[in-house]
Amino acid sequence: MAGVTASAGTVARRRWMSVLALAPADELAAATRRALPAPPRYRVLRGPETGLAMVRARAGGTGTRFNLGETTVTRCTVQLEDGGGVGHAYVRGRDGRHAEIAALLDALLQDPAYRPRLEDAVVAPLERAHAERRHAAAARAACSRVEFFTLVRGEG
Repeated sequence: MAGVTASAGTVARRRWMSVLALAPADELAAATRRALPAPPRYRVLRGPETGLAMVRARAGGTGTRFNLGETTVTRCTVQLEDGGGVGHAYVRGRDGRHAEIAALLDALLQDPAYRPRLEDAVVAPLERAHAERRHAAAARAACSRVEFFTLVRGEG
């Protein structure tokens, strides 16, 4: 939708949902246990449910979109028992516990009382770890990079 801008809250939520979905499940669970030794009670509204989602791509990153293939995703929706926030999560793969923890954290991160602690103890460390993994993968790929060039033959 052209011309629509996201609010600061939407941008922040998009960021933490991405971090939670991309984090390895074991790292997410460990960070959550450290930050919330006694997590609040919640009830599962939907899921965890596993299904397929179509992955779309663009030729050259900017060209026409095309269907690349399907990937397995698991979704979950939870609500805090105190009648508080509702959290949603979609994670790649079949790990229902990963989706459930991410949904719980989404619900808690929407609460101003929990957000600063969870940002510092869960989201920021997972975001740094993801950036480090991406940087390491890019460094490994750079070692095998090949530069091509063309020599122009002169008329002679």
